[in-house]
Amino acid sequence: TKHIRDSMYKKVAGGIMLLSVITNFVMAQDEFFEPGFMVGGYGELHYNSAKVGEADASKKMDFHRFIIYYGYNWTEKWSFKSEVELEHNYVKDGDGEIELEQAFVNYHTDKFGFQAGVILPSVGLLNDFHEPPLFLSVERPEYSKYIIPTTWFGNGVALYGQSGGFSWKAVIHEGLNGDGIASMWSQGIRGGRQKGYKSNAKELLYNGRIAYTGVPGLRVGGSYSTTKALRSEEGAKPIGVSLMETHVKYDANGIMAVAEWGNISFTDHSVKSSTGYYVDLGYDIGRMLNLKGKLYSWIRMTDINPGVGHDSEEGMHYSKIMFGLTYKPINEIAFKLDYSTKTYSEKEADKVTLVNLGVGYNF
Repeated sequence: TKHIRDSMYKKVAGGIMLLSVITNFVMAQDEFFEPGFMVGGYGELHYNSAKVGEADASKKMDFHRFIIYYGYNWTEKWSFKSEVELEHNYVKDGDGEIELEQAFVNYHTDKFGFQAGVILPSVGLLNDFHEPPLFLSVERPEYSKYIIPTTWFGNGVALYGQSGGFSWKAVIHEGLNGDGIASMWSQGIRGGRQKGYKSNAKELLYNGRIAYTGVPGLRVGGSYSTTKALRSEEGAKPIGVSLMETHVKYDANGIMAVAEWGNISFTDHSVKSSTGYYVDLGYDIGRMLNLKGKLYSWIRMTDINPGVGHDSEEGMHYSKIMFGLTYKPINEIAFKLDYSTKTYSEKEADKVTLVNLGVGYNF
């Protein structure tokens, strides 16, 4: 009858409408994420004055780094990330550098991730994250040059994850150039970085890191890296390299405290090891002055010995004490001033006095 037929039509229409609502809801969830790109970067301008003993001070200004980040998110889990750096304003006749420091495909979930491409081994506080507002001094800590060769990058793959307050990362990476380590022994392993350029992959670097970040503002971690750095000279043995480091940082409640220690052990090298540490202690005195932003007054103590066991060890082992002020009107901008003395021996003529001014940013 017409009544029954109308009732059936209403039920079918209601079912179709309900199915449509459910389908649209599910599709809306799937389509909530929209693919898109990300742009960021950082940079830093430096003024440096250095005086050795009683000699006249050398003075220079340098826009040390200009970096652009570019990334693209295909889905919530799959993305691409990159970082291109220009050092010292321009590249000409061997001066300045332009480098592809990161360029990798990234897969991640809440607990697990994967990277493949130009990546960073996870060593120390500043190799993974090295934007200028993250450290107090104008220049990066010298520890992050002669012990941790920041920025250390190259071709490789990585797995990473986190559980509770712990995070971890495991990296298989291009190895090191033993010729560069041998000829630049006073800089630890810095001269051995291949930087992803037609890198020799006969010997790989293996790197692992674990860190605890379960307390707000606190990071405690350490890493171990090992490889055999190949030499080009016929019959020359590879240089065995093992880097162990530990680090801690606390940045909360007006306090900025940092400590890093590292040791590089060598085999078949003129140097037995390279070792060093530094300690930062700073406080936001802007709190007492009712100042907008943060004004850190701080002190740093550093000790670096890049050539333990070398004939010239005494001449390269130095200590350094640094005092500074760092003003951050917002977290992404830092104006910096520091003064330091660097001593290689007890002789006053060997003492180096340094004054640095700088501004750094990231976005």
